[in-house]
Amino acid sequence: MSDLTLTKIRMRNRRWEGRVTGAGRSGARPDVRVSYLDRPVDSVTLTEGQAPGEWDLSVDLPDEVIADGVHVLLIWDGATETRLGEITLIAGEVTGDDMRAELELLRAELDMLKRAFRRHCLETS
Repeated sequence: MSDLTLTKIRMRNRRWEGRVTGAGRSGARPDVRVSYLDRPVDSVTLTEGQAPGEWDLSVDLPDEVIADGVHVLLIWDGATETRLGEITLIAGEVTGDDMRAELELLRAELDMLKRAFRRHCLETS
């Protein structure tokens, strides 16, 4: 469990910005890491904030995440291996309506499987 808390500030011009708090008053730099497809993202900057224990996080988005589909970058505390947050990008062919339709389809299929499983349990007992 991490003592760090991540708060998004903004995203613009391919740069995601956030604030990490909870690093304590010792001034020790937290081990915040960002990964995409299980590979580290190199364009991560962590600078000391205005308040003690506060750090400003900046992530320049890699070229490969600016593409059609859904892309997720994970932000995590390297010291505790705890996920602090994520950056999700959705572009191109995958739109909100398409995702909602897919989610509804998955829910319908899950309901169908639940009914079939219950029926199977009743018939075999």
